[in-house]
Amino acid sequence: MKIGTPKEIKNNENRVGLTPAGVSALVKQGHIVYIQEGAGVNSGFSDELYLKVGATLLPSIEEVYAASDMIVKVKEPIEPEYRLIKKDQLLFTYFHFASNAGLTKAMIDSGAVCLAYETVEKADRSLPLLIPMSEVAGRMSIQEGAKYLERPNGGKGILLGGVPGVKPAKVLVLGGGVVGTQAAWMAAGLGADVTLADISLPRLRYLSDVLPKNVKTLVSSEYVIAEEVKTADLVIGAVLVTGAKAPHLVTADMLSTMQKGAVMVDVAIDQGGCFETSRPTTHNDPIYTIDGVVHYCVANIPGAVPYTSTLALTNATLPYAIQLANLGWEKACEASEELRKGLNIVKGEIVYPAVREAFLG
Repeated sequence: MKIGTPKEIKNNENRVGLTPAGVSALVKQGHIVYIQEGAGVNSGFSDELYLKVGATLLPSIEEVYAASDMIVKVKEPIEPEYRLIKKDQLLFTYFHFASNAGLTKAMIDSGAVCLAYETVEKADRSLPLLIPMSEVAGRMSIQEGAKYLERPNGGKGILLGGVPGVKPAKVLVLGGGVVGTQAAWMAAGLGADVTLADISLPRLRYLSDVLPKNVKTLVSSEYVIAEEVKTADLVIGAVLVTGAKAPHLVTADMLSTMQKGAVMVDVAIDQGGCFETSRPTTHNDPIYTIDGVVHYCVANIPGAVPYTSTLALTNATLPYAIQLANLGWEKACEASEELRKGLNIVKGEIVYPAVREAFLG
């Protein structure tokens, strides 16, 4: 199969879909791999490294799309890429369709096969291609939140862990999945006063056992969230409904009850955001303020640490990419329930239930 990895062109997206190690594995299986020149540089992988393992370098994104049967990338195609996608071409990447009507229509019109990292699902309902980036984003949400709590960055000027004689910051984490757990670990490690809210009592029991003792757990409800945000210095939105739009847990009305200079980090922004006042931002312009509350809603948080993120992501995606290349997408999805659940749009038809419901009801 002819496999292509273009350079990501989304704002400050520095990751790359295939590492030299991944190219090497695919070439050894007999496949041709096209890499756009410079695609891996921001992740620490030079063109020379790709050439050494058998990649064919192409100078432009247009040539990569034109030459390839399968595209392996990181983020969803953006508007300049729409016209490059061919009928029957397989795209293997993150899509997050439910929150992006324009992308969904473009992919339907393209006639391509869209297999989304975020909905590949194991029998235990875990999401193996979302987990590594959720781990990075969860940890980074605290790193970024702590930064924007600093007064010069618009925050209230509180140190996350406090110091002897001064109370630490209060951190509220909404969601006890991978993102929320990693965020709670990081915040607790810095010495913050952490509260983690989730709707699953069994999950909260587990987290109470494994998380540090400065993490308290709460059963989540609208009332509980409304009360907790009043005193929170940092709120992390970490809720995921697989393939669907995220629910709005913090409403616009709640903002007026929050402290001025508090910070909200919406890690669910790829799926529409779990704060009613969220809108996507970029690493170039990451924050905005409403009612005195700082919003950080960067849609590709892991793109800021591309070396770590690329290695973590491709460790997970490569085995699936090899399956797709060796068997073709139809046979691979017949053989693998995990991959079959990754199919979102196939040749003009929405096939993933949550995406279909989002647009067709």
